[in-house]
Amino acid sequence: MDKYGLIGYPLGHSFSIGYHNQRFADEGINAEYMNFEIPSIDELPEVLSQNPELKGLNVTIPYKERVMEFLDFISPEARAIGAVNVIRVVHEGKKIILKGYNSDVIGFVQSIEPLLESYHKKALVLGTGGASKAIAYGLKSLGVEPVFVSRYERPGTIQYQSITPEVVQEYNVIVNCTPLGMFPKVDACPLLPYEALDERNILYDLIYNPDETLFMKKGAERGATVKNGLEMLLLQAFASWEFWNGREK
Repeated sequence: MDKYGLIGYPLGHSFSIGYHNQRFADEGINAEYMNFEIPSIDELPEVLSQNPELKGLNVTIPYKERVMEFLDFISPEARAIGAVNVIRVVHEGKKIILKGYNSDVIGFVQSIEPLLESYHKKALVLGTGGASKAIAYGLKSLGVEPVFVSRYERPGTIQYQSITPEVVQEYNVIVNCTPLGMFPKVDACPLLPYEALDERNILYDLIYNPDETLFMKKGAERGATVKNGLEMLLLQAFASWEFWNGREK
């Protein structure tokens, strides 16, 4: 039986394990999807050696960037983004070859593109981790100029305290790539001047549990278009399967 899985720490409740195993059952695929909760990315070689049936992995927080040093091949897109969340495991005799891709950008672009209007030219990307890099890359491909928002002083970023009502009107697409508002801490949200939002704003949250985060609720109350990350997750999960089975672009 082929194996696929997810590496990250901590994993908690994983959407991927349920989605993929259900798909395998529905389509009669003789495979299993497992969680590999590893406290250090240095344990990846051990996961591979103990699971010789592994054909592919997804990568989540906090390893999307650090996993790249373990890979034999990285797609030009994933290299440009600076993060990998899909690994194809190729067995050539006793040798294991690891190929890295990024499906986050595929899922995000396909999910947000229908919402964009001609006046959506600039975006705030909340957070600076591996997912935010894919989001910024995807926005640029759609002709929307991103700027990263951080709690800390960092080159090329702005801080939350610098976001004025004028900023959210100019940067009228706002994408939350932080865990703020995720279950069970549903009463949290990024620090923004929500009162300045209107119907020209898009608030897109990578979080999908709960269905409507406080970030989204505050935007909707001001007439903004809001969307959670569930469709992106489904689209990137489907793209993962394409990468694992060699139909990479």
